[in-house]
Amino acid sequence: QVQLVESGGGLVQAGGSLRLSCSASGTIFSINAMAWYRQAPGKQRELVARATSSGSTNYADSVKGRFTISRDNAKNTVYLQMTSLKDEDTAVYYCYADLQPGRWVFSKTYWGQGTQVTVSS
Repeated sequence: QVQLVESGGGLVQAGGSLRLSCSASGTIFSINAMAWYRQAPGKQRELVARATSSGSTNYADSVKGRFTISRDNAKNTVYLQMTSLKDEDTAVYYCYADLQPGRWVFSKTYWGQGTQVTVSS
């Protein structure tokens, strides 16, 4: 059983910073990619940033230059460093992983429970 556990959300003033963490635990053979999505009230869930096992990253245009995604492959952990936060960054942030839970098992996708980030002006 694979679990993704997020931490680091909270309330921050506009212009401030937060760092989110997400650790994958359980039976994991390999992780192809990990990512952060977010969903604001009344809006669809959207990709914020994604990092593959080869080290490539991509970001939503709205967060480029402000957010940085990084991975610690040894710890099966992904981080999202968020700086210069804006009101519109307020959302529930979800961790996502595309991973292979066993050597002879197809890759599957997993989601964390979500962590609230609230930016106040």
